[in-house]
Amino acid sequence: MISYLIKRVLIMVPVLVGLSAIIFTLVNLAPGDPYASMLDPLTPVEDRENMLASIGFYDPLPVKYLKWVGRALRGDLGFSVKYSLPVSEVIGLKIGNTLLLSITSLVLSVLLAVPLGIVSATRQYSVFDYSATVLALVGVSVPSFFFALGVVKIFAIDFKWFPISGMEYIAKGLTGFERVLDIAHHMVLPILVLTLIATASKMRYTRSAMLDVIGQDYIRTARAKGLSERVVIYSHALKNALIPVITIISGSLGGLLSGSILIETIFSWPGMGTLVYQAIDNRDYPLIMGGTLLLAICVLMANMIADILYALVDPRIRFD
Repeated sequence: MISYLIKRVLIMVPVLVGLSAIIFTLVNLAPGDPYASMLDPLTPVEDRENMLASIGFYDPLPVKYLKWVGRALRGDLGFSVKYSLPVSEVIGLKIGNTLLLSITSLVLSVLLAVPLGIVSATRQYSVFDYSATVLALVGVSVPSFFFALGVVKIFAIDFKWFPISGMEYIAKGLTGFERVLDIAHHMVLPILVLTLIATASKMRYTRSAMLDVIGQDYIRTARAKGLSERVVIYSHALKNALIPVITIISGSLGGLLSGSILIETIFSWPGMGTLVYQAIDNRDYPLIMGGTLLLAICVLMANMIADILYALVDPRIRFD
């Protein structure tokens, strides 16, 4: 196990270096001057050029990349142009909000999708199966922004049950348990949208995987031996059906830090998705590179977690 993890980490290093080089190159090849908004328009051209030269703006691209990597290895991801703060500090202010929203919706979607997929597969062609399949197809087909706007219209504007946007009522100055309840109240609508959309796709994969496994010879053999249907389904079929489901769940883990840009924008949720979008809109190069690098690391870690879960679920897979 330890040797496997070491091998995986060693493989991740060149991949991460390649990703960081691509991210850095694409961002820096964008035309224009990202520091223009920081300078007084009346600043003399000579002073402006001297300032850009002093910060290495005119250095060759490989030199700038090596300098950036050297600072990143020391934990310095640069200085945000828009927020006038270190990039690591800006990300630290937003990452918790995205994780709160994303992890909650991920856990809820898994708890809903896996049981629904199992029941739908074991009761194939039943009313429940047809109903669940139709709802899943609707959930996959309807655009997330349209669903989110519909939820806002119904539950926030018409019924006024939940707030339209934001993470909390800052003006009220709530503290302690009251603040926790206020944040939970603001989370309901974005969590509802993210959970239902994620549940639809995960349920379809679970159902398909279960149907494929249930038709295998060893399942018929288990039933012929007189084992109960519960044992056949949950002890024999489910473990093998979880392999593709783990792939889907691990893919969701990779997007946790980015959040859903559309959903966070619609609900004005102060998370990483909104942060990266605003960084691109404001040409905040250091923040773009810091945010995308963090996302790349999260995706690589999610893939490693998936490989470990494969071996834990299926004993035929070994740590080589």
